[in-house]
Parts: sequence; C-alpha cells; structure tokens
Amino acid sequence: MERIVQIRIEKLPEGVYLATSDEVQGLVAQGRTITETLEIARDVARRLLQARAEREAIAAPPAAADAFDDPLVISD
Repeated sequence: MERIVQIRIEKLPEGVYLATSDEVQGLVAQGRTITETLEIARDVARRLLQARAEREAIAAPPAAADAFDDPLVISD
C-alpha cells in the first residue's frame, strides 16, 4: 500500500540536497541530485515508519488517495 509523506528538500551551499520531514521524525537524507535525495528519503522514511510501527504499534500514515496534487520539478 502506498503512503504519502510530506518532505522538504533544500539545496545546501555545498551543492547537495537535503530532505527532512515534519511528519516522519528522524528523516534526514542527503544526495547529489533531487532524484537521488528523493530515493534515499523514500528508503529512510520506509525504514523509520516500519521501526516505529513495530516499536509502538501505532497507525501508519493515511493511504494515498486516488488523486492528489504534487509539484513537478523540471530542469533547464
């Protein structure tokens, strides 16, 4: 089942990208490109949510809706 978690990606002065999330405590991912950062963030979020669910037996984030808005980043 797919879940949607909001993340924030910012470009650091060093030229790499950093992803964090207010929804998934502890999610920090860094990559050389936005795509790489998203892939790492997805893996980190999945592992953190699984560990949290096992430890606390809490509800997972809501399932993805059939339709939703999402920004599309296009490079020149």
